[in-house]
Amino acid sequence: MSQHVADPPASATTRATSLLRSRNFLLLWSGQTVSELGTRIAGVAVPLLAADTLHASVFQVSLLTFLAWLPYLVFSLPAGIVADRVDQRRLMILCDVGRAALMLALPVAALVGQLTLGFLYAVVGLSGVLTVFFTVAYKSLLPRLVPAAQLVDGNAKLIMSQDGAELVGPTVSGVLIGLVGATRTFFSNGLAFLLSAVTLLLIREAAPENPPAPRERVPLRVEMTDGLGFIRRQPILVKILACTTTSNFFVMASASIEVTFMLRELHASPVQVGLVFSVSAVGGLIVGALAARLSAWIGSARVIWVAMAVPGPFYLLMPLARPGWGVLLYGVGLAAFSANAVLFNVASTTYRQRITPPAILGRVNAAFLWICFGVIPLGALVGGALGTALGLRTALWICVLGTWSACLFVVFSPLRTMRDMAEPGASAAVSS
Repeated sequence: MSQHVADPPASATTRATSLLRSRNFLLLWSGQTVSELGTRIAGVAVPLLAADTLHASVFQVSLLTFLAWLPYLVFSLPAGIVADRVDQRRLMILCDVGRAALMLALPVAALVGQLTLGFLYAVVGLSGVLTVFFTVAYKSLLPRLVPAAQLVDGNAKLIMSQDGAELVGPTVSGVLIGLVGATRTFFSNGLAFLLSAVTLLLIREAAPENPPAPRERVPLRVEMTDGLGFIRRQPILVKILACTTTSNFFVMASASIEVTFMLRELHASPVQVGLVFSVSAVGGLIVGALAARLSAWIGSARVIWVAMAVPGPFYLLMPLARPGWGVLLYGVGLAAFSANAVLFNVASTTYRQRITPPAILGRVNAAFLWICFGVIPLGALVGGALGTALGLRTALWICVLGTWSACLFVVFSPLRTMRDMAEPGASAAVSS
């Protein structure tokens, strides 16, 4: 058996730029960048395939979003158990290969005349299940590859890839669909997942010096709630979870009506709508590049509530947007939220990774996903209901104020008296 060689350990004083010399991290980062780009391409290609090629109704197209998010509500907790029991990297590879096969099945089915709406639903739903298992394992793998002192920088770079993919993915998808059609575009998605699997396969980790003792088997019901139990015993994690869940609910509520708002209230053209979303991604990219420096300057614990509270006034620009180039006010508001989301997610994820014992990190991550993503379908339904009952602009005011209100959970928490996260085995630094 060949010996796996890991990157040399880094001290707490190692500069963040050393991640760019870490073979394992660069493999993970490059693979996830390609995978995120493929996901964004599919985000445009799937509804277009349903609407144009399969002639689906508006409701039938909306079911695709429902099926994509439903697995987080159903499978997150079981995925946490699996991620803690098996090798997380191998689990991610299996998920990537499975998602590649599902994406490649779409153009193949079209070639043999078997592509139906039901088949598309099955592919989206099964891909969603694999994505849940991949995401839970993915959030647990990074602390094994990156020293604790560099988790902020590592998380920031990975989230930057998501924003970069969001910036260019829809444009790339549109070009591909125009050149080869919606069905053949899924060859690029399959290739993206396969490339991600290859980069994960090339990662080499050293065996731990003190391997953990085999865990005692406990009833499945008890194991599924271990993550929730750990969160309940951590006051800061409870506040972060409440903040994230509230924000996700109102953000999805606004997302469900924002395109309709721009088209019907602001009379925006498709080009202007695309420009708005491109502007919004820029905020996340800029903050992602500066996340490590901002965290060090503001404080690695304090930045969690600052990131949620400070950008809030800019959200109000979204319902204040007006026709013409005033539509860009909506883009500025979205850019502020994108910046907030990147900085908050980097800091809060790092906090969770640092205080959670590795043996249950998968279940804790799964519990977060189960609650935070479980409210997303409900938020979308509420946004549509508010827009129908109160009008789009009034509904948007409710949504943006609700999004900003989420900061209250972390502002009025122990984080307000902390500057930095505690080092393992140390106390958190308290601000003067």
